[in-house]
Amino acid sequence: MSISNVAVLEPGYASYETEKGVLSDTNARVVPVAPSDDVISSLRVLDPVGVMVRESAMTPAVIDSCPNLKVIVRYGVGVDNVDIPHATGRGIYVANVPDYGAEIEVSEHAVALYLAVQRRLLTRDAEVRQGKWDIGQKAVIPGREKAILGLVGGGRIGLETARKFGAFGFSSTLVYDPFLKAEVARAAGVKLVSLEELCRSADVVSLHAPLTEATRHIIDAAHLALMKRSTILVNVSRGGLVDETALAKALREGWIFGAGIDVFEQEPVRENHPLLTTPNTILSDHAAWYSERSVEVLQRNAAQEVRRVLTGQTPKNWVNQW
Repeated sequence: MSISNVAVLEPGYASYETEKGVLSDTNARVVPVAPSDDVISSLRVLDPVGVMVRESAMTPAVIDSCPNLKVIVRYGVGVDNVDIPHATGRGIYVANVPDYGAEIEVSEHAVALYLAVQRRLLTRDAEVRQGKWDIGQKAVIPGREKAILGLVGGGRIGLETARKFGAFGFSSTLVYDPFLKAEVARAAGVKLVSLEELCRSADVVSLHAPLTEATRHIIDAAHLALMKRSTILVNVSRGGLVDETALAKALREGWIFGAGIDVFEQEPVRENHPLLTTPNTILSDHAAWYSERSVEVLQRNAAQEVRRVLTGQTPKNWVNQW
């Protein structure tokens, strides 16, 4: 039996022994393609039957460089970096991995970013190191008494974030999510509202929506202008949900208090990115999902989707069903 290749685009995990183990009985070979390589040329040589991808763009040109491609699996939930119509037109399965337990890590990271911004931890740390003192008593710190949490997106991660924020005494949680059923919202103790009402009312706006054409720049200048001067914006979902130029302007001009941002429209961020120099802003490197446990589960579940297709099954998490 001939060997089939399964390409890993933008490799970054410490090992691919997990994927190799899952695919060991399929006669498939896992081959990482380094970001520095010419991806299209590399894929033409490999002619993979499967591609597992992190953030790299699966454009029509990339997809068409793989004439025998059967399945594309995204390491994670969002599939906005995959040209799904083109893959569907070629009869290629597209699958994702929504069930690797990242709601624990992502929700914790959202809370951590909020607390760090709200308590001005990074600026305090820097000033103490510079020999300054009593900085906490001089700084503006928004209070939390009767504060309102606002979630844009009420899926598993969003609702787990709401549960964790509940420990901090927020008086209520508002959710904007056109797809969240009323009975699920009631059971979770959250209130469904319009995006405009959420932006006007919430003291913390935390983003947990997928990136689609409908949600791109869902937080724009108009919605930022609705927010309180004490509002903190947290984004641990997808960078494209926020108009980053508008957010930088809002932070510089004091429309909102601060922001905790883990994801960006283009990653890694460029050296002149406007959010690198905005006040009361804490940035991280798309790390909210990460823990040793979640990575192992993510790699295993992604490989299992490839295995299903190579053994004549359909993916468990089949995105582009036909």
